Amino acid sequence: MKFGFLAGLDFMQRKAEDVVKALKENGYDGVEWTLAHFNPRAKSEKELTEVVRVTKDAGLEISELVVQQNYVNLEKEKNREAIDFTKECIQACAKFGIPAANVFTGPIPWDPSTPVVGKNIKEGDAWQMVRDAYAEIVPAAEKNKVNLAVEGVFGMLCHDFYTTSLLINHFRSEYLGVNLDPSHGILVGNLDVGWIVKEWGKRIKHVHLKDCAGTPGMGNFIFPLLGEGLVDWAAFFKALKEIGYNGFCSVEFESFTYYNKVLRNDPVAAAKLSMEQIRKLTEGII
Repeated sequence: MKFGFLAGLDFMQRKAEDVVKALKENGYDGVEWTLAHFNPRAKSEKELTEVVRVTKDAGLEISELVVQQNYVNLEKEKNREAIDFTKECIQACAKFGIPAANVFTGPIPWDPSTPVVGKNIKEGDAWQMVRDAYAEIVPAAEKNKVNLAVEGVFGMLCHDFYTTSLLINHFRSEYLGVNLDPSHGILVGNLDVGWIVKEWGKRIKHVHLKDCAGTPGMGNFIFPLLGEGLVDWAAFFKALKEIGYNGFCSVEFESFTYYNKVLRNDPVAAAKLSMEQIRKLTEGII
C-alpha cells in the first residue's frame, strides 16, 4: 500500500517541482496530478514531459490523473466535448506512463448549469448518456491499457457502492474499476466500509482518503480531518490489507474551513497534517 496526495488546494498554483519536493519531504510515495499541472490540451508536450520528469526525479510516482468530466448534459455538444477530452487524457496517460484516470459520471451537483435528474432530465435518459459516454471511453482505456477509476460522488448517478456497481457490471472491463472514496458512500449510509472494500476487491484501481459527516445535499455535510468523521478507518485499512491491495491511497484534502482558518491556505501544512493522521490511523495495521 502506497500513499499519495491529490495536488489540489493551493498546490495548483505552484510549480510541479515545488509540489513533489514538499510531498517527498513529508513522507509521500506519490502525487495525484490534476488538470492544473497535467492537461494535454492546455500544456505542450514539453510541459507534460517536465511534470513527469520532476515527479520521477523526486522519487515519487504519479498515482493517477484527475480527469472528472460530466457526461450528463442537456446540450449534446457538451457531452461530445467531455467524451473527446477524456479520450485525449487517456492517450496522454498511456504516453507518459500514468496508470489510471479518475473519472465521474455526472451530473455534477455543484455546477449550476448541470441538469437535475428527475427535474430537468429523466433518470433513464441520464443513465443512457453515461452508458453512451463509457461505450467510447472504455474501449479507449482498453486500447491504451489505462485504468478508468470511477469515483462515486454525492448527487451523481454513480454516488455509492450500489449505483457504481450498475456501471461497472454493465461493461465488465478489466480496465474499468473504481476510485474508492469512502466519504461519499458514508453520506448515503454505506457505513460498512470494510465489506465494501472486500466486495470491490481487484476492481479497486485507486483509493481516496477522505472523511465525512452529514447528509446529502450542498451545505449539509463536511469532509473533516481524517479520523474525525464517520469512516471506520481501522476496518477500511484492514480490509485493504486483506484483499492484498498494493496500489495508492491518495489524500483528497477538502477540510476547507480548517484549511483556510487554521492552516492559512498552506497546502504543505495540509499534506504534513494528513500524513500524521495516516500514520496514526494505520498504526498496527500495515
